[in-house]
Amino acid sequence: MRRARQNFSNPIIPGFHPDPSICRVDDDYYLVNSSFEIFPRRSDFSQPGLVHWRQIGYCLTRKSQLNLDHARASGGIYAPTLRCHNGTFYMITTLVDAGGNFFVTATNPAGPWSEPVWVDHAGMDPSLFFDEDGTVYYTRHEGMGDGFIGQAKINLRTGKLDGDFKQVWLGTGGVCPRDHICTKSTESISS
Repeated sequence: MRRARQNFSNPIIPGFHPDPSICRVDDDYYLVNSSFEIFPRRSDFSQPGLVHWRQIGYCLTRKSQLNLDHARASGGIYAPTLRCHNGTFYMITTLVDAGGNFFVTATNPAGPWSEPVWVDHAGMDPSLFFDEDGTVYYTRHEGMGDGFIGQAKINLRTGKLDGDFKQVWLGTGGVCPRDHICTKSTESISS
């Protein structure tokens, strides 16, 4: 049996939509992206086949959710992650110039979205992981240069971490995060 071929043009979402995060729920896909200092933003798109996206709303629409009054150019929202667990959507992101990481929730991805819950641990590129046993983990990038990916349990009602933030991965090379083994090997070769 031959599959039908889809024709599409890149970019599939024209305009300014960097750092996309896609979440699948049943046969539908939802997408959010970085918006930096543009408001309202955290575009929320819906699509059944990953090609013909349509905008269904915004995650952040109220100043009470996102105050960008003192954000510099490119000092706003970076690299969101979209997840869905037990019928609730979670969008977690970094507000670079004012506060660190926070998440908002909604039962309908078109909104309305909740007021933010601020995470009590800053960093870049946050994500949430929902384990089968009910534990929720907060994962993010720690530090620059000698950075790593770290993780801790999180209380979703309060945004507080439960236990120590632990290193889980050093990376495969490059600056963020950096693989110390590759760096040491390169230094010994060049000596």
